[in-house]
Amino acid sequence: MISLLSGIEENAQLDGMNARSKDGQRLIAINQQPVMECALYILTELVQHRTVTLAARGDSIPVAVAVANVVTENMMKGNSKIIGIIVDSENQSNGPLVSTIEITITKTN
Repeated sequence: MISLLSGIEENAQLDGMNARSKDGQRLIAINQQPVMECALYILTELVQHRTVTLAARGDSIPVAVAVANVVTENMMKGNSKIIGIIVDSENQSNGPLVSTIEITITKTN
C-alpha cells in the first residue's frame, strides 16, 4: 500500500479499491481498474463525503488522473473541482523509485 495512507484509521475493501476515512474525508487507493467503474465509485463517495482523495502509484497513476477528469469534467461538471494534487515518489525495498500521486476532489454544491 502507499505510504501516504499510513496515518488513516479505518480500512475497508470495497469493489477492489482500498478506501479509508478520516474526519469525513475519503482516501481511495486506485489500482488497475476500468476508468468508468472507478469514476462511478468516486461519484457515489462524493455524494456521501464532500471531499475525496484519489491515491495511486506507478502504473495506476494514469487511471487516477483519468478518473479525476471524468468525475470533474463530465459527471459533475460545475459541481466539483480538483482542489489539490500532490506528486511524490517513494523507494521500494529492493528497487527503483516509484511515483505516487494524490488528487483531491471536492463537491462544490
